[in-house]
Amino acid sequence: MSRIDHINNPDAPAPNSVVPSAVAFILDDQERVLLIQRSDNGDWALPGGGHDLGEHIAETAVRETKEETGLDVEVTGLIGIYTDPRHLIEYSDGEVRQQFSIACRATPIGGRLAASDESMQVAWVSAADLADLSINPSMRLRIEHGFANAAAPFLG
Repeated sequence: MSRIDHINNPDAPAPNSVVPSAVAFILDDQERVLLIQRSDNGDWALPGGGHDLGEHIAETAVRETKEETGLDVEVTGLIGIYTDPRHLIEYSDGEVRQQFSIACRATPIGGRLAASDESMQVAWVSAADLADLSINPSMRLRIEHGFANAAAPFLG
């Protein structure tokens, strides 16, 4: 299924769903962030996805990271909550989702890097190399907040 991110687009279709999701901001020992290249739109992003019934939101971040990257992680903190109603995600099945994403800080504890059906590539990326990648502005904000390591989480 394909995906189009609409950010501040007055011509975007009206939203018809909200699905809580979680992403994981993970650094390696060289201070590089783990990113996936999404198979649904080709953009680079933090690993993550929709919250399933019966799980804690931290479990969502752990599960989605394993599914998309092959790594096992442990959630260690909260970076922020991202609910911008001007960020809409349009899917090819007709769903238009309003953003609701919780960004978690996590650390790798095992596994092996591997792409999946949801990720064309998985890579450790330095902060200096982020500018060269196609990353939507909302995801870029989450990555910037992860690197900033603020004392209080972002609420927006």
